[in-house]
Amino acid sequence: MKFLAAAAQIGPRLGNLDANRELLVEEVRKAEAEGVDLLVFPELSLTGYFLKDMVPEVAVRRNTSAIKEIAALSQNLSLVVGFVEESGRHGFFNSAAYFENGELLHVHRKVYLPTYGLFDENRYVGKGDKVRAFDTRFGRAAILICEDAWHPSLAGIASLDGADLLIVPSASPARGVSKANGEGGLAIQRVWQSLTRTYAASYNQHVVFSNRVGYEDGINFWGGSEILAPSGEPLAQAERASEQLLVTEVDTANVRRARIASPTLRDEDLHLTLRELRRIQRSREG
Repeated sequence: MKFLAAAAQIGPRLGNLDANRELLVEEVRKAEAEGVDLLVFPELSLTGYFLKDMVPEVAVRRNTSAIKEIAALSQNLSLVVGFVEESGRHGFFNSAAYFENGELLHVHRKVYLPTYGLFDENRYVGKGDKVRAFDTRFGRAAILICEDAWHPSLAGIASLDGADLLIVPSASPARGVSKANGEGGLAIQRVWQSLTRTYAASYNQHVVFSNRVGYEDGINFWGGSEILAPSGEPLAQAERASEQLLVTEVDTANVRRARIASPTLRDEDLHLTLRELRRIQRSREG
């Protein structure tokens, strides 16, 4: 199966849901004009990132009109949108929703909330407690939000749960200068490229990494969104710092080809992994 995947590398306005909904609609219309089948927005694309005390003001529940309006945009293409989710008991979560055929199909709540350096997420939102692959019209997929992807165990769980497509919405600030091979550039971009290429090649899956751009409170988000083949090779790469709709063709047959050439996923030993993890857990508790 061949389809067009896209990463919407945008700069949401902090705390302005109305302006960001308009931005989402604009990007959806652009993507529809290009024949895009799957459009992935960055982390917290509906709200902006450094929300702090604004979290309760911008939070929405899954059954509200705001979510239904976004769902309606998925009649012609599938969407991944980041938002602050409010639970029925007034818990708040950094979530990403997958919409398809006008319906909300899946929600992932960010598991790992960074609270170091520039980040203070754990102070304002709660952590998710699960990672699930889910069925889409493109095959089985999974979502990891930004910091989640820095924990390889989650990518492994998603893949072992059947994900052939890993979707990574992100709001990664620019950090560090890389001097690798005598070249300039951002250190954080090189780390992200290492992570996404490793997940693509190790689990022979497509990866869509959608990172935002723009400034909030003087902090710059660098962009650099990518779509990767199951070989680990980039199919498309966005520029840094500028808004862009990154579009490329994805062929699901390449998952099969990659797994024939390198059957690492087939050879994963779940029994060994579970046994050793239990041993490590017991040693820590003892």
